[in-house]
Amino acid sequence: MKIIIAGAGEVGFHLAKLLSYESQEITLIDTNKDSLAYAGDHLDIRTIKGDVTSIRILKEARIDTSELFIAVTSSETTNITACVLAKQLGAKRTVARISNDEFIEQKDEVGFTKFGIDELISPENLAAAEIELLLNQYGFNDTYEFEEGALNMLSLRLSRTANFVGKNVKEAAQVFPELHFVPIAIQRFGTQYTIIPRGDTEFKEGDKAVFITSKGGDEELFELSGKVKTEVKNVMILGGSKIGVQTAKSLCASKFKVKLIENNKEIAFECADELPSALVINGDGRNVELLEEENIGDMDAFIAVTGNSETNIMSCLMAKSKGVKKTIALVENMDYYQLSQSIGIDTLINKKLLAANNIFRYIRRGEVVAMTKLNNMNAELLEFRVNSSSKITQKKVKDLDFPRSAIIGGVIRDDVGLIPLGDFQIEVGDKVVVCCLPRSISQVEKYFF
Repeated sequence: MKIIIAGAGEVGFHLAKLLSYESQEITLIDTNKDSLAYAGDHLDIRTIKGDVTSIRILKEARIDTSELFIAVTSSETTNITACVLAKQLGAKRTVARISNDEFIEQKDEVGFTKFGIDELISPENLAAAEIELLLNQYGFNDTYEFEEGALNMLSLRLSRTANFVGKNVKEAAQVFPELHFVPIAIQRFGTQYTIIPRGDTEFKEGDKAVFITSKGGDEELFELSGKVKTEVKNVMILGGSKIGVQTAKSLCASKFKVKLIENNKEIAFECADELPSALVINGDGRNVELLEEENIGDMDAFIAVTGNSETNIMSCLMAKSKGVKKTIALVENMDYYQLSQSIGIDTLINKKLLAANNIFRYIRRGEVVAMTKLNNMNAELLEFRVNSSSKITQKKVKDLDFPRSAIIGGVIRDDVGLIPLGDFQIEVGDKVVVCCLPRSISQVEKYFF
């Protein structure tokens, strides 16, 4: 696939890096010579120095033969303009990074597709939504929602008290008369290997296990994992960034009690004006005395979203030492992902990864509705829409010659999430969630052409 990326900043470089691993033909455009030089030295891609809103530059990038144009510069206006021009010059699909949440909220009313923009993404908006989902699914480390919760991806680290440790998948499933969850990936403690589980796969203490759940499955998982479900109501947010404000706004609307700490006095006053339902405190969130004065020990969750990854990590560790059950830190460095569990932070989130996951579905063959990569695991989760020509409809699940390194985790039919067993037959119009290792992606895609 021929892909053009406009913007060689953090998001653009990360996207180019991930896509280049997929053997895609990538062209990266930016005005910054140093950023392009770095990308050109480290990635197998083509680079062009120039303005992405220049018709001459777009033609030089061979925009008329591109299948995907992604505009992720720091300027919202530039991204929108570049996508409009790219579409008019022949790009098959366009994606624009934006910062104004109103554009996403009103995208159907405005009709951005009429202008030539197929998709709008906001990394900050995606991060805020991820945080709210994590708080609503208390006790799980990673979450992903399909079709407004018809199916959910949930992951947790298996402790000694988990009822299914020592049991295989088939034995664990028999605990409940109706199956509302299925394991789709397991990472053994202390390793980087991802296992796609089968019926005889055994759960072991320390495993990171990823599940797909339908309605009621999260409750069953809590019961089996030995965890006690605690309602999250009191939340402390460190950092009055765009993500911090957006998260606070969403949580206040959902009746959470929110305290937001911001070190910059001017920004703190702006946050207070924008968040009348939250308590905004001007102070240094790294100050232990301040945190204790604000009763950090009474908080159910602590979220650190300043612009400094190290500050976010250290403040979450401080919150954990004061008894806060749930900690979430925003990090920019992808290498930190490997450390999250070992250093004691529940969840690390990364804007670049969230944006990349949102865009990745456009490079997969078949009609991919949603896609995410599992954190720290070498596997992808894809949601396919089944059409009349899809081979997946021709046999029952148990009779499909599905690759061993992939698993059908769930099916959404008429907006209802279902866990398919062996005798289940997939129909046209269904949405199918598949977890697969990279080596089996091309085989899986053939079932959904």
